[in-house]
Amino acid sequence: MVVLGTKVYVTGDTRDRALDGLRSLVANELGDLDVTFDIGHREDDFPTVTVDGPDATVARNLLREEFGEMVTSHEDGETYVGTLDSWDDDGFVLDVGFGQEVRIPADNLNLGQGSPAQIRKRFGIVQHMPLRFVAGDDPRLADEEVDRLYDWSRGNGRVNANSVTRSNARATVNRAGHAQDIVTVERIGLLEQSIVCNPDTDAPGILSDIGRFMQSELLAVVP
Repeated sequence: MVVLGTKVYVTGDTRDRALDGLRSLVANELGDLDVTFDIGHREDDFPTVTVDGPDATVARNLLREEFGEMVTSHEDGETYVGTLDSWDDDGFVLDVGFGQEVRIPADNLNLGQGSPAQIRKRFGIVQHMPLRFVAGDDPRLADEEVDRLYDWSRGNGRVNANSVTRSNARATVNRAGHAQDIVTVERIGLLEQSIVCNPDTDAPGILSDIGRFMQSELLAVVP
């Protein structure tokens, strides 16, 4: 069984749709491998995938690579995934599953000047977003995570959202009349999406227009 590094923290029909979407994503990821799988949901909101069959080992490795995996212990110097749980002047707190948290000190975010709250808003890090970190006595954001966030700040404008599936985010953009103003909707977590704007589109304007249709936290990334 693989405990995936993304959370399903919504309830009711939205949770059902999210898990159905996850089932489709897993089916696509495993492709023609000779396996069967079952999707589960833990009390701590992390989904699980149980895989059986001749290609089960390969399938589990593919899922770990695509989604990350929550594990019970962390080795110093190794990279793992957590989801943003909270933040304060001292840094970010990541939920790493199994009732555990990891605090990334403000000095180890490596994302430039400003308080953790300011950095979070500047880079569009919505709550529950998966973030990779390097474990140890003084944990830090992983280099590949820092690079990804800086790439966001240098590219097209973005609007990042939580508590919404990719298909619902795209449908909301269409409903707000901005289908022609975006490039795509990138999945950054099962319920965290990044709406990538065209080069000549104002991300805060998109945020303002879609906000009335979405019960989400929305953060604009402005290059």
